[in-house]
Amino acid sequence: MKKSLLLATLLSLFLVGCSSTPINDVSKPTGPSVSDDEKDLDLASLRDPNNILSKRSIYFDYDKDVVKAEYKDLVAAHAKYVSTHPKAKMTLTGNTDDRGSREYNVSLGQRRSVSVKKSMNVLGAQDTQIETVSFGEERADTNCKDDACYGKDRRVDISYEKE
Repeated sequence: MKKSLLLATLLSLFLVGCSSTPINDVSKPTGPSVSDDEKDLDLASLRDPNNILSKRSIYFDYDKDVVKAEYKDLVAAHAKYVSTHPKAKMTLTGNTDDRGSREYNVSLGQRRSVSVKKSMNVLGAQDTQIETVSFGEERADTNCKDDACYGKDRRVDISYEKE
């Protein structure tokens, strides 16, 4: 009798130990989940149209690769963001208008993206967080007839990896 009682008790304890938690546990919040990366990277600030970080293009003068003074605050804001978010990674994409040879424009686009990267490095952004790429004239508006139109093509675009 004692043996069967002991066996029944052990079997009951074993079965209780194997129980599972219900999928819809009401003690846990059920709202949209936020990934650890999203928490760590503060992606909401990158998407907020009222935040300078939502601005992603730096424009250049014709045939130049120097960051203009009017974009220093924008560059500084993105540099600060990546320096305070070590997991953040960005790509700087250099672009040109369609005047000049394809080879020259790829080179100019690269010089522009490197110019922005160097500015960010001085402000604390790490090399490992920034990739530079040039599309040259590949994304240029081929219907441009005036400098205002061409000016839209002379830029570096900033994009973030986890966005």
